[in-house]
Amino acid sequence: MIFDVHSDLPTYIYEERKKGRSAVLETEFSKFFSGHITSRVMAVWSRPEKRATALRYALEVINNLHKDIIESPSFVFVTNVTEMQEAIKDNKVALWLGLEGGEPIEDSLDLLEVFYNLGVRVLTLTWNLRNAIGDGVLERTKGGLTNFGVEVLGKAEELGILIDISHINENGFWDVIETTAFPIIASHSNVYSLCKHSRNLKDEQIKAIAERGGVIGINAIPSFIDHEAPTLEKMINHLKYIVDLVGYKYVGFGFDFVYYLGNQSGKRVKGFENESDIPKLVRALEDIFSKKEIEAIVFKNFERVFERVVG
Repeated sequence: MIFDVHSDLPTYIYEERKKGRSAVLETEFSKFFSGHITSRVMAVWSRPEKRATALRYALEVINNLHKDIIESPSFVFVTNVTEMQEAIKDNKVALWLGLEGGEPIEDSLDLLEVFYNLGVRVLTLTWNLRNAIGDGVLERTKGGLTNFGVEVLGKAEELGILIDISHINENGFWDVIETTAFPIIASHSNVYSLCKHSRNLKDEQIKAIAERGGVIGINAIPSFIDHEAPTLEKMINHLKYIVDLVGYKYVGFGFDFVYYLGNQSGKRVKGFENESDIPKLVRALEDIFSKKEIEAIVFKNFERVFERVVG
């Protein structure tokens, strides 16, 4: 079983359904899941070109995703861990809903609650840019959480939405740590010490997430792994680094595959280009970790934090 906590498939599904297709997930099951991924967070990305209409765009993407799941019998939409476990027991793929960037909630806690009622259980606070919650890693200014961002964290705790700090800048990260006592995740971030990318986490950030009982999802974006020669081995080195630093209970996977998005299609890791390469990843882990440790890394760590925060 593999729990992948970050996928941009909702973007692809939306675009394909706008072309007239249906049951996209079912039709391309072998391509996107390969019989390996049993639970996945489907992240609704606040695309830069959609920022002016982020609320409408997110609602349209979620609507199309829901319709596609209904048409695709191999999948079940889930909102808690019990539903996920039941779906997997029934040989279905459990799909969670997340927002990658808080732009769609604008400056309204009511809208956050609306998205919760639509099924959102993971909130990536920012994408790379500034929104009403705080500054992303590529924003010119170095602001952290806004006053509204602090309110969002409180409302998320009340509702049972898991906070994801991937994409927020470093000041915002530490504001989150100071503001909430709940476990948090970095759904798709790697290690800054191994690859100096603004989206990667410094050692003290990794330690802070682990101290909260949170989990970091290793990312398969090449530029987050190595600037010159990104390979599966180097991707695993990021995972090993986190294990050596804080232990095996605080790392998992948020693959963030983007090969199916037109402008990202050439960005792949040698030896780990898509979901069909997951068995190679697992075999490599077997040479390093025990069975118990592997089960935790590939599934149970994220299952634990979802159960703690979402229920």
